[in-house]
Amino acid sequence: MGYLNNQVVTIDAILTTKGRELLAKNDGSFRITQFALADDEIDYTLYNPNHPSGSSFYGEAIQNMPLLEAFPIETQIMKYKLATLPRGTAKLPVLDLGYSAVTLQQGASLTITPQTLNYLGNTQGYETSGYSATISDVRLMSTFTGLGINNTTANQTNTTTTLGTNVSTTIIGSQINLRATTVNTLFGTNTQLSATLTIVGLDSGARLTIPITINKTNV
Repeated sequence: MGYLNNQVVTIDAILTTKGRELLAKNDGSFRITQFALADDEIDYTLYNPNHPSGSSFYGEAIQNMPLLEAFPIETQIMKYKLATLPRGTAKLPVLDLGYSAVTLQQGASLTITPQTLNYLGNTQGYETSGYSATISDVRLMSTFTGLGINNTTANQTNTTTTLGTNVSTTIIGSQINLRATTVNTLFGTNTQLSATLTIVGLDSGARLTIPITINKTNV
């Protein structure tokens, strides 16, 4: 990881392993259809409305912050994505999963039904497009499925097969179903396995990551 020269406008892009695989096919399967923006590097507490040089300098410290090079580690980049909200929005939408952390015994099941708070004038509600759920290591699950959303994006995402060495998986739904693995060999000499679950509201852009722990059952 390094810093970019922020004296000039720079676009720094890299491909993931899956992206390089599609590009190498040279058959038109590599197509960029969507993109996201984030402001991970920005510390908004540096905005200074009391700057002695006047309003033109309120954001000087922010504008002079260095930019990071792109790198393909999903847990460390694009953590603070930008979202477009309706004009007049007074509060940022936040997600309520009902859990701040999840701990499951081997073979145990759990259903998570996300809700979005402070969105479109509602105290709480469900998003029409549903929620994406990404688990950092799907090997910890014998079941990881999304239900309740029936559209092209959801159907394509929910049927995508994990390839290569990538162990993270994303599904879409209004309801997220999990069942912990029953495979003892995954634990090795450990009694616990850990991963993270990231939920994103597909309409609001609200995002929440919680830890998941799977406890080995004594046999």
